[in-house]
Amino acid sequence: MDNFDTRRRWGRPLGVFTAVVFAVSSTFPVGAGVAKDAESFPKWWGRLDVGIAFFLAALAMVIMGLAGSKFSKDVQETTYRAYRVLLHGIWVMLVVFFLWGDHIAWKYCLIGLAWRGWLLLYSLPAWFTVVFVGAAKPTLTPGID
Repeated sequence: MDNFDTRRRWGRPLGVFTAVVFAVSSTFPVGAGVAKDAESFPKWWGRLDVGIAFFLAALAMVIMGLAGSKFSKDVQETTYRAYRVLLHGIWVMLVVFFLWGDHIAWKYCLIGLAWRGWLLLYSLPAWFTVVFVGAAKPTLTPGID
């Protein structure tokens, strides 16, 4: 079985699973940031956070390995459109900082959110490649070319 067959068989389920792990992993820094007293969290909270984060990074590496280094034009265009949308997250974070900044413990959440954001942006072309393998054309807006 070559790399394309492997991607076709495992790509979409692995991509969806990775997206779910990413969402679960992101709840840890958000939870620590909005908690009144994050230092009172049990020790297992931090260990679970680090364990899931390590697992997420491993999944991202597997996806990047499956995708390879050459991305189709459709994947490149879809990734570009996704980047244009995800860039608005910077503005959202600025609004959160100015409106609720005093109520958020940034020292507990900023690094976790930053590296997860970097991982998302860095691995997005590979994620699109494995999730949409065999699909006609990946798109963020169905029905619009």
